[in-house]
Amino acid sequence: MTEKFDPVAHNRIAWDREVESGNEWTRPVGSDVIARARAGDWSVVLIGYEPVPRDWFPAELAGAAVLCLASGGGQQGPVLAAAGADVTVLDNSPRQLGRDEEVAAREGLAIRTVLGDMRDLGAFPDATFDVVFNPVSNVFCPELAPVWRESFRALRPGGLLLAGFMNPDLYIFDEAALERDELVVRHSLPFSSLDLPEAERQRYYGDGPVEFSHSLTEQIGGQLAAGFTLTHLVEAPHHLDPTARYMPGYIATRAVKPG
Repeated sequence: MTEKFDPVAHNRIAWDREVESGNEWTRPVGSDVIARARAGDWSVVLIGYEPVPRDWFPAELAGAAVLCLASGGGQQGPVLAAAGADVTVLDNSPRQLGRDEEVAAREGLAIRTVLGDMRDLGAFPDATFDVVFNPVSNVFCPELAPVWRESFRALRPGGLLLAGFMNPDLYIFDEAALERDELVVRHSLPFSSLDLPEAERQRYYGDGPVEFSHSLTEQIGGQLAAGFTLTHLVEAPHHLDPTARYMPGYIATRAVKPG
């Protein structure tokens, strides 16, 4: 890759392609899910298929200002809007935002969509949101400190950051061996798919999004450094990976902006 390579621009195009190919995280929820959410029966995911505990959210979701951060795809945003939240979705992919707009139009939901980089929330004034909801997506972001700083700034005092992310240890394993359902340690951390030789990167990642492993210091330590207070942490196995037999592939955290 050249020094001028822009992973954010690349990933924008790559996620637009994921929408075209029907990636499971680009498939909008159905009308039945929205109807249940309107009746108070709702759940959303931060990691894999694990529903977020309801007590991670504000006791009263109706009227809460929620930013679904890098969370396009017509899934979490519409469900939270149907449950009564005032939802804004920011995503790097126009096609992913289009999925949220599609569900909003179909179901008569009010959802604001904003195209942007998750490191820059300058479109929003300070203390705009009660909740920042960030499912597994920072794996596609080159650096995390700006994400946590901006989330902290955009939240009101007492606001919540709900974040899901990859266990960085998943990235130590050789890709070819994983395809054989074997775990062979190969890569040092931090890892990026950009580190692979071009032919190998094309074989295992193709034109898909560039990924970055990010250490737990960046993930959890970064939230603390931004000013958050961590209240909960859970782990879950990766739902589509042979590592699931041995280790958690996902981590989710709940953190509060003091005040």
